Amino acid sequence: MNGEDNQVISLAITGASGVEYSFRLLEILLQKQHRVYLMISKAARVVIGMETDLQLPVRCRELQDFIVEMYDCDPEQLRVFGEDEWTAPVASGGSRVDAMVVCPCSMGAVSAIATGASNNLIERSADVMLKERRGLILVPRETPYSDIHLENMLKLSRMGAVILCANPGFYNRAETIDDLIDFVVGKILDQLDIEHNLQPRWGE
Repeated sequence: MNGEDNQVISLAITGASGVEYSFRLLEILLQKQHRVYLMISKAARVVIGMETDLQLPVRCRELQDFIVEMYDCDPEQLRVFGEDEWTAPVASGGSRVDAMVVCPCSMGAVSAIATGASNNLIERSADVMLKERRGLILVPRETPYSDIHLENMLKLSRMGAVILCANPGFYNRAETIDDLIDFVVGKILDQLDIEHNLQPRWGE
């Protein structure tokens, strides 16, 4: 990742468990003045309804306003795109996107990205990151893994994607669920080369 002060980050939320990771990551990216292109799959909306009390607006513009108000950020920092919005900047390598995070990343999304399916904007955006040799971080939340899952993740790792499984560590003696969420989000921020103090560094 480029480590610039103000990066442009694509954040895709797919239909795996663990949406709290993505919302915490989104909160921090906006707090630190980065620009975020946000995509939420239809399956992710179902999971969000199961795992949180959030009632997200359906329309992209209304969802954008909702998140801006929720995190009290500059409206210019956030753009929300629909799955079929093919004119979005993230659909082309000609636009400036420094890195993409798919968090959480379902095994269906892993499979589609590994095969270059590009059936929706999330898959196309990830395909763009791979072809342009830019940072792509996938955060799977699945267990156990089948041979298909492992083979797809290995294929993507060999293409340059970072496979960052949502496996929180316990050596910091987490006291709350938020501590466990921050452990994983901190790992993502490290890969983006974004400074944070979400957890103590090993040995400090």
